Amino acid sequence: MTVPGDDVPALSRRVLADDVFEALTALVMDHVVEPGARLSIDGLAARLGVSPTPVREALARLEALGLASKEPLRGYRATPLLSRAELDDLYEFRLLVEPWAAGRAAARGAGAEPLLALLAEMHGAPAEGYARYRALAEHDRRFHDTVLRLAGNEHARQAFARTHCHLHIFRLHYVQQIGSTALAEHAVVARAVAAGDAAGAEAAMRTHLVASRDRLRPAAEPFGGPA
Repeated sequence: MTVPGDDVPALSRRVLADDVFEALTALVMDHVVEPGARLSIDGLAARLGVSPTPVREALARLEALGLASKEPLRGYRATPLLSRAELDDLYEFRLLVEPWAAGRAAARGAGAEPLLALLAEMHGAPAEGYARYRALAEHDRRFHDTVLRLAGNEHARQAFARTHCHLHIFRLHYVQQIGSTALAEHAVVARAVAAGDAAGAEAAMRTHLVASRDRLRPAAEPFGGPA
């Protein structure tokens, strides 16, 4: 027999786990925990005033996103920033997929209203810190995902989602303090999609991705990342 209220403890645990995950993500994204630094479960639990269990759950989620790595018998560490080789590989993939997707979205006449709405939302974004970069990272993820959705190819969309690129590139954006520059470039892509200009949308997306890669390269580890 189910008694009213029986599900409240489970709900509370889930909310706590989500809160701890957001707190740990902020520490990593804000570089309070430096790239490559050890993530002590007990230390983090004490810092956040929680038991070790939600910290373990949050670290497993960070590992799935590529923001933490688990070493046998040594625990978790924050992952290093992308190396230049990793950054170039990521953008090589993006340049193969996303300009095509932008052109396809424009050619299909899918409409750019969702893209324009995402740009409008950023006018009220926080001004600084992780809150700002969290908003920018979420905007970036949703913008590029929406372009792929409007292109009508779910396989390409899912392949992009699996890269979790928005998190990793915005760790570099945080170092460079240049995250907002992408918004103007997104607007050019959105206008071309709205106009049904397939060639223009493809070119605008390519220009945006090349510029983004070149802005980020100085912040990436020059060779293979730290040992």
